[in-house]
Amino acid sequence: MIMVKHLLMNILLTIVWVALNGKFDEGNFLFGFILSFGIMWVVSRSADSDRKYFTKIPKIISFFFFFWFELVKANIHVAYEVITPKLQMTAGIVKFPLSAKTDLEITLLANLISLTPGTLSLDVTADKKFLFVHSMYIEDRESFITEIKDGFERRLLEVMR
Repeated sequence: MIMVKHLLMNILLTIVWVALNGKFDEGNFLFGFILSFGIMWVVSRSADSDRKYFTKIPKIISFFFFFWFELVKANIHVAYEVITPKLQMTAGIVKFPLSAKTDLEITLLANLISLTPGTLSLDVTADKKFLFVHSMYIEDRESFITEIKDGFERRLLEVMR
């Protein structure tokens, strides 16, 4: 609940900044959000309030940019595969061990994997310990697992927990 209050306060201060400044564009809104986040962070350092908001927001933003980078990289890889005459695919299905425990964490991870071109989440075992993932490009199963575990799963769990 405190996270929601902090977020609403941050948005309210951002709207006040934009209204006082008079420029209603994305850059000014972003600057106002960062400015109000910084002000709230400085003010809350002297108080013994919940600091979870100030660690979560940077992680969420970092995760957002990480996902977009991976999405663009995968799109370029698949597009290159489509326009070149020789197939470079080494497709396969990998049994991925899950660190995610809740249904929401597993669902979000599976959807993030499926949203990335060239990969598709197929199934979760009944005990929720493994996720089966199909990929167009598997040269080494262990490196594929490590890439997802250190990329999507670790960052998603940092945001969720």
